[in-house]
Amino acid sequence: MREPTALTTDILLPALQQAVDALVIFDEHDRIVFYNDAAEALWGLPRDDIMGRDVTCLIPLCMRHEGERPAMGDVTGDALPVREVAFTRPDGEHVCGELTLSRVRLGGRGQTYHVAVVKNMTEEMRRTGILSLQAEVIHALTRDMALDDVGHLICRKVESFLPGSAAALMFVDGEHARWQVIATPSLPPRIRDALRNTAPTPADRDMLATTPSHAGRLAWDNCRSICRSLGLHTCYATPVHGPDRQMVGIFAVYLRDDSRFGAWPQRLVGACAPFCALALERQATRAQIRQLARHDTLTGLLNRTALHQVLTDMIAQAANSHFAVFMIDINRFRDINDTLGYAVADRCLVEIAQRLRMTAPEGCTISRSGGDEFVVVAPECTGDQVPALARTLLAAVGQQFHIDHNRLTLTASMGISTFPRNGPDSESLLGHADTAMRLARRDRRGGFRMAGGARDHMAQDRLVLGAALRDSLAHGLLHLHYQPQVRTGTLELSGVEALARWHHPRLGDIFPTRFIAVAEETGQVEAIGHWALAEACRQMARWDHAGVHVPAIAVNLSAMHFRNRGLPATIAALLEAHGLTPARLTVEITESVMMECCTDTMDVLHAIRKLGCGLSMDDFGTGYSSLSRLTQLPLTEIKMDRSFITNLEHDPNERAVATAVIEIGRRLGMTVVTEGVETLRQCALLEELGCDVMQGYLFGEALTASAMARWVRHGGATAARRMVPPPGHAPDRGANG
Repeated sequence: MREPTALTTDILLPALQQAVDALVIFDEHDRIVFYNDAAEALWGLPRDDIMGRDVTCLIPLCMRHEGERPAMGDVTGDALPVREVAFTRPDGEHVCGELTLSRVRLGGRGQTYHVAVVKNMTEEMRRTGILSLQAEVIHALTRDMALDDVGHLICRKVESFLPGSAAALMFVDGEHARWQVIATPSLPPRIRDALRNTAPTPADRDMLATTPSHAGRLAWDNCRSICRSLGLHTCYATPVHGPDRQMVGIFAVYLRDDSRFGAWPQRLVGACAPFCALALERQATRAQIRQLARHDTLTGLLNRTALHQVLTDMIAQAANSHFAVFMIDINRFRDINDTLGYAVADRCLVEIAQRLRMTAPEGCTISRSGGDEFVVVAPECTGDQVPALARTLLAAVGQQFHIDHNRLTLTASMGISTFPRNGPDSESLLGHADTAMRLARRDRRGGFRMAGGARDHMAQDRLVLGAALRDSLAHGLLHLHYQPQVRTGTLELSGVEALARWHHPRLGDIFPTRFIAVAEETGQVEAIGHWALAEACRQMARWDHAGVHVPAIAVNLSAMHFRNRGLPATIAALLEAHGLTPARLTVEITESVMMECCTDTMDVLHAIRKLGCGLSMDDFGTGYSSLSRLTQLPLTEIKMDRSFITNLEHDPNERAVATAVIEIGRRLGMTVVTEGVETLRQCALLEELGCDVMQGYLFGEALTASAMARWVRHGGATAARRMVPPPGHAPDRGANG
């Protein structure tokens, strides 16, 4: 076997020559003795020009180092750490790599050579740069960064990849069919203005679908002379497509000299297109969300939220001006839904919206604020103009509709409020208009009514109270008080009844009989009932934790609650959440439930009873009680109204009625609770008659949670029994709805 000699081996030399990485070997006198094909491709310098020359002809380029050649190490075979290098080839192309330097001994005479291996990392670093840009853009979008800022981020990053370049991101303004410049951080204003004045034609858009390179012409033609005067001689651009493949924008890069970058600029621009598309799509989605948040999806009109904002802005800018609010409600519109179906009804609403757009004077704001309710706000509409416009709008709505084979004629009722006469804010103006509209509908369907008359004062008062109640419920201004119920004879605490109380910071104390009626009229009674259930369960758990023994609690619910099949599940969840057994909760129902005792209501009542909760008939005997209905309900308790014991000591008829109620409860296996017990004589007589439980001022008024805890700890009913209600003090009356 022949012994190999340095650099002449017929196996070693071709292998080094064809190595993937650039390989340069120089001797101890710094003369280059080997320079492979990969090195020639990397540096762009021919082998014939390099062989035998001093290695310093390469080092300044590959190291970007102005000092002396770095030391090669002192130990044979040692290698210096890998380091990153970047340099520009003679043809201008930018190259990145990883350099490894080592020292070896070759040949029998032990000659020392230095080996430089450069791994071309240009492609890898470009790929990493694109991934880094992608990560930054996604991070910016997740942080909800504005589109302009995302555009600047993309442009700045691309400009860092291509020194001396200037990037631009534009999207097509659909409304004006011109470029909307999003980001041009390094382009002078003159070029930005030229781009803004560019209007892509339909032919341009069609060509971009098949020839993406056409984007370069669009981004270059109108600003070529300006760019060249500023030293920018080349433009690379790509269309940005939306989800439907339609062009939504262009991303462009302007270069001073493209020869130094090769194909990298075009590739980089193409790689950025998806990031730009993502940013533009997010912008379009946000615009769509804003549109949906402010507009009715069926008619395209402003919705109620946007209407409030428009009114608020008009009031803020009003100064000495006036405007009118016309609230229009379509009469008997539900009949169309029921007879012709929702599709026809929707087409009617769209047609009404279109008629209002065409009829209302220029500058008016039109809104669909509810199902079949529209609002027109007319600026500078005063005096005789108001009723004249009202008649015009009503006439437009009243014209015959032709939908499919149906000919329909509709009428509308209208309420009108004016600023500043009917209020200083949007809530007041809409509230007055709504009240007037309801009065117009009651008086004569198809007419209008101006707000502010004496007849709608009470309705307006209810409206104000309803708004205050909604706000108080949302901000926790309602509270529960608790009135003790005691067992007849032993006077042990049997339970408490939860009673809602409302103190408003401006309106003061509002009696339950008043605010519960308003809650029923304004659709809030169900929310108040759910709040009362939740708060009662929470308070029972607090008392348990504090060692205060309250056996049970009763909460009154309105008939409306029992139409909701989810009520039993709600009650079960509350009991479980607060660690209460069902037997400790009694749900009180009013006699009006009997009037609505349909299958659904009965199912809900039986489901609540099946949970193990008690069911009590409140104010028994004062309303619609029917003994036949009474036997059908799964009741565990009846509450005898206070009106039956007011004169119990002196009126034999009243005593007979009380006796009959107690006997009915006993025979049906129900507990009988008597309300309104105020005197020791009433207490004694009820005990004689066999009443089970008593409640009233004799034993305690409705107390706060902390006062109720003290009542329990300090002897409760035994002490309260000796108290006499103050003269003229009205008996307590509570309601939760």
